[in-house]
Amino acid sequence: MTFDFTNQIVFVTGAASGIGAAQVRAFLTAGAHVFGFDKQVGEMPQLQKEFTDTFAFFIGDIRDENQLRQGITACHEVFASVDILLNTAGVLDDYLPLAETTTELWERILDINIKGMFSLTKLLLPELLANKGTVINMASIAGLVAGGGGIAYTTSKHAIIGFTKQLALDYAAKELHVNAIAPGAIDTPMNQADFAGDGQMAKWVAEETPVKRWAAPAEVAYATLFLASDEARYMQGNILPIDGGWLLK
Repeated sequence: MTFDFTNQIVFVTGAASGIGAAQVRAFLTAGAHVFGFDKQVGEMPQLQKEFTDTFAFFIGDIRDENQLRQGITACHEVFASVDILLNTAGVLDDYLPLAETTTELWERILDINIKGMFSLTKLLLPELLANKGTVINMASIAGLVAGGGGIAYTTSKHAIIGFTKQLALDYAAKELHVNAIAPGAIDTPMNQADFAGDGQMAKWVAEETPVKRWAAPAEVAYATLFLASDEARYMQGNILPIDGGWLLK
């Protein structure tokens, strides 16, 4: 199936690397105009060089509502109102249990992973409703089972799933299209600690995954294209695992 997002405006958080950058490239290749938002520059200048007329970006902190507003304004000035919102930005917590989780770490993880998603989605909600748009949130298998992160990360990803389901229920009748993706082991910069040293952690994760490998970010991006398409509009509040069979165990 070939997806065509010509003239669609896509707003992507966490666009500088990993899954976010792969989503940017996938939607650009499918004809969309894409606006990236991230705290770091990462791959965005290269993407802008390749897609001069259809990609733009803003460097900002998703925890700062004023910077989110500035990013939205920049998107409107370069392109137009948003049709598709990809809430992809997120951070890990070093797999720490409660006893080792400081208040500062707890607040940082929840502010980035869930508060930023709440703030941006609320700011964009009027135009998403007007455009009968799409929201795709980045959850995780850690939002469905324990063990995919520490207590702060796992809590934040469970919250994203609840946010996704309630958002879908509240606005499905107004034709807002809302789903989430729950990745498993994806080879991104966020997970590079697993590959440190002799890479034993990465090898263990691959061995524990039924398909015996990590996934590439592009594999998540391709699934995002489907979830954002008209062909998937009857899907509402679904959490789509992309986990190599991890949740089968």
